This record gives sequence, structure tokens and C-alpha cells, in this order.
Amino acid sequence: MSRILVIDDERSIRNTLKDILEYEKYQVDLAEDGLKGLEMIGAVDYDIILCDIKMPGMDGLEVLQKIQETKSDIPVVMISGHGNIDTAVESIKHGAYDFIQKPLDLNRLLITIRNAMEKSDLITETKVLKKKVSKKFEIIGESESIRKVKEMADRVAPTDARVLITGSNGTGKELVARRLHDNSPRAKGEFVEVNCAAIPSELIESELFGHEKGAFTSAVKQRIGKFEQANGGTLFLDEIGDMSLSAQSKVLRALQENVITRVGGDKPINVNVRVVAATNKNLSEEIEKGHFREDLYHRLSVILIHVPDLNDRPEDIPLLTDHFIKLVCSEYGMPLKKISDEAIHELQKIRWTGNIREFRNVIERLIILCDKEITANDILTFAAPLK
Repeated sequence: MSRILVIDDERSIRNTLKDILEYEKYQVDLAEDGLKGLEMIGAVDYDIILCDIKMPGMDGLEVLQKIQETKSDIPVVMISGHGNIDTAVESIKHGAYDFIQKPLDLNRLLITIRNAMEKSDLITETKVLKKKVSKKFEIIGESESIRKVKEMADRVAPTDARVLITGSNGTGKELVARRLHDNSPRAKGEFVEVNCAAIPSELIESELFGHEKGAFTSAVKQRIGKFEQANGGTLFLDEIGDMSLSAQSKVLRALQENVITRVGGDKPINVNVRVVAATNKNLSEEIEKGHFREDLYHRLSVILIHVPDLNDRPEDIPLLTDHFIKLVCSEYGMPLKKISDEAIHELQKIRWTGNIREFRNVIERLIILCDKEITANDILTFAAPLK
């Protein structure tokens, strides 16, 4: 049942609102002044607050400001018998969801409350989704090697320094890139990922910089590239070692000048992007072979972070197992499965050529195929081909 707090110094108003809202199946609490209201807000999670403006002591606008400082997600509807346009505007400016004038129009009040409840539900859903997403991209492990990765990422994140992340396929380089973004001042901007190995060389420039209509045969309309999409945020260039030399030269110019030009266009476009790159290749060897530009390498590698193979941190396997069991069971809507200590020991013996990506797939397979508890024999049966 949704819970509403009514803050009003007039007892008759408080009691009338309580009767009306309880009839509509809301749970209602009452406060006779602003101080009492703030005390109750600190102790209870309300879905919506109705607050009078003109009250002795602390007035409604002061109460509203205090709410915004501590629980800004709660919709606050201001009510007043001395309302005018200026008062309404002032309320909205201070973060009120809506302003209703006394005498209260019952239909208007109930519609406003329903709309505010919908907004509150959306905010709650968004928080839950963000929590799920953050869990999905969390770097799991307490080994010395992974601890250094997390410490370095957290130290560099608040800056705009470019970072080159190295490591084998499946080690979780994207997770490091996301950690850099999420802990940076750019966190509210977009995190845009480009897999340079998955895009044909003839299309990579269009993907990164966009193109103008008619730039090539299939360019039937203008397209915004990844650099523009990431403006104000972070651009993650995954597997940059597979990028064509032609595209490399354009990326270098973009990094030097913070300016791009769409394919088929001549208009310079300013961009404000933090570039984080990753590769599973040895770029020093690629430079010697003439496959990678040395000047681009130096532009990208202001900070170097190497992500270790899973085989180099077997002590993290119990934590990773617990994490992926919870994650996969949640995704499938299944009861949480247990795993024996012997089974974890068997997982630590496996040579993980595909690193975290392979490990996650094996845990998913075990959850689907095993009974309530995953045993050592289950590991030998279902994970043996991956040794």
C-alpha cells in the first residue's frame, strides 16, 4: 500500500485529506508542522508528500528544501490557500512535483497523486535497473593483481587521462573501461563502445565519425558517428589493435584537436570525449610490423592498465563462482543453487583459455544442468571439455 505524509497546520485539512486518501486505499500519516514532518520523513520512506506552504515556524518552502537535500526522489505536492503564480513558480523551482491551491479540487488532487506515484514507481524501477547493471559490470576479485587493477582505475577515473587497457580475450577489459567511466565526472554522459575487430575496415570510419548523405552508395541519410554520440561522455575503443591504418590516422587527429569530420563532409565538428582503448594484441610488435601507428599508441597510452588472466588469479574463483551463481539464477528466475567446496576446488584446477567469459558460461551451464547443489562430479562431467 502506498504511503502518503500530509504536513499542514490546520487540523481540519489534515483530517479531511486523511479520510479522502484512506478511502482511496492509501496509508496516510499526519504532521502538524514542518519540523514534525521532517522528523517523520527521516524515519519512514514515503511515496509522496503533501505539504502546506503557509505554516508557523518553518514554512513549506523551507521544508521542501530540506526534503530535496535528503530525499529528493520523493514527489512533493505543495498546497496553499494563499496561492498565486509566483508562489507556484517558486515551489516548482525548489523541486516540487506540483502546486495545488486551496480549496482543494478533489479530482485534481487525486489525479496529481496518481501521476506522482507513477513517477515515484519509475524512479524506483530505474534504481533497481541501475543496481542490476552495476552488478553485471562489477569487477569481482580480491587477489593482489585484480586489486591493483581496481586501485589504478579508481585513481585515474576522476581525470580525463586516456587509458589503454591490455589483456587476453575474456579477461574483462570492458569492465575496467566502465569502472573508469562510472567513477568519472563524465558518468552522467554516454558510455559508447565500439568493437573495432567486429566492424569491416571499409565501414569503421563511418562508424566512428559518421557520414553525410550520399557519401557512398548505401549512405541514404546522414549518420551520427560514435565520437559524436559519446560527446560529454566516454568512448571505448575495444580491440583497437584491429583498426585500419586509415581510421587510426583520423582517430589520432580527433585526439589531437578534439575535432572530427564526417565521411563525405568537410565541416569540422568539435567533440569533448574521453577515449579509453583496449587490445589483446602486443601493440609494440604491431608497430614494428607497420600495423599500428606509434604516434597513436603514445596518444592512447597515457595510463596503461593490464588485466590479468583468470589462470593467474585462481584465489578469485570462489568469489567469481558466488557472483555468477547469484547473477545467473536471478536472470533465469531460479532458486539460488549451492556449490560444494570440492566443486570450487575442481574449478580452480581448470585451465581457463577463455578467461572470465568462458568461466561465466560454464557456471551458467552448471546452473541449468545440475541439481540443487553443484558437486565436484558435476564439474568433471560438464566442464571437462574445457580443460
